[in-house]
Formats: sequence, C-alpha cells, structure tokens
Amino acid sequence: MPNRTASTDAPILDVLTERWSTRIFDGSAPIDEQALQSALEAARWSPSASNTQPWRFIVARRGSASHTAVVESLLGFNRAWAADAAVLVVFVATTEQDGKELRWATYDVGQAAAHFTVQAHANGLSTHQMGGFRAADIATAFSLADDQRAITVMAVGPLGDVESASDDLRAREDAPRERRPVAESILIDD
Repeated sequence: MPNRTASTDAPILDVLTERWSTRIFDGSAPIDEQALQSALEAARWSPSASNTQPWRFIVARRGSASHTAVVESLLGFNRAWAADAAVLVVFVATTEQDGKELRWATYDVGQAAAHFTVQAHANGLSTHQMGGFRAADIATAFSLADDQRAITVMAVGPLGDVESASDDLRAREDAPRERRPVAESILIDD
C-alpha cells in the first residue's frame, strides 16, 4: 500500500492528512463497536444551527436486513464494493421542526458526517461516503417521515487487503490523492 498521507500546503492535523476514503473493506472482520460508538458520539457533538441537531443515523451492520436494504439502494460501482463494509451508516436530515423549515439541516448533517469520519479514522476505522444511492429506496425501506431525507451513505469498517482486491479497486486505491489549491477555491480574500 502506498503512503496515503496528503501533501498539504499548510500544516493541518495528522488525523486529517492521513484520512482517506477506501473502497476496500475486510468483508469478514466485525466492526469495533467501541470505535463505532465513539464516531457516533463525535457526530452527536458536531455543531448545528440553533442547536437543532437535525441528524439521524441508520446504522446497518453487515449480515442484517438493514445492511442488505442499504446495499440494494446503492447505484453502479458502489454496489461492487460497499457490501464488504462492516457497517453502512445512512446520514438522514430532518428538514422541519415545529412546522418550520430547517434551512441548514443538510449542512449540519454534513458536519455530523465529517465529525464521524474524523473520529472513525482516529480510532482505526476506514470510511467512504457515497452519494450514489436511491434516497427514495432508503425512505421506503426505513419508513422515513416526510420531513426526513437521506443525505449520504457511509461505508465503515476495517481496511481490507488491497492485494486481493480487483484490478479496478486496486487502481482506485493507488491513485494519487489530489485536491485543487486553496487559492482556486477562494472567491474573495480581502
């Protein structure tokens, strides 16, 4: 496995430079329950607008009917690898509270997912977030309320053996980690 540490233009925390999104999970290793609970706790303590905490989580362990339902909602290439993850977590946004739109709900759920990801990595779990899934299938399978929307699915678990992965997966794992320079993301810097 090549070094996956990001090359940054400014110093950032090691847990951030070392975190990357694998598609190769150990299809037989169980989840470290303590590490999973810590990641969920980190998500719980992420910031939210007016402390609305609009996040909800569907935690689907491999071998369960819930895991199967989440896998069946995945699109394209995601189905080829994500079923090996020990857990699939669906991050759900509650978009209304007391009859009022929670305008920042999806942003806040994204923060919860980010906090989850960093804590999971710090505790030795690998993660990969996916947008390629049918949200309507998730809503039906888990009887989500009209004001709840699946935002992302995250594969979580121990890293698998890169050498035994398919050529396609190995090529994706070996690809360089790249990001555009910060300067290209800044619209105004007065």
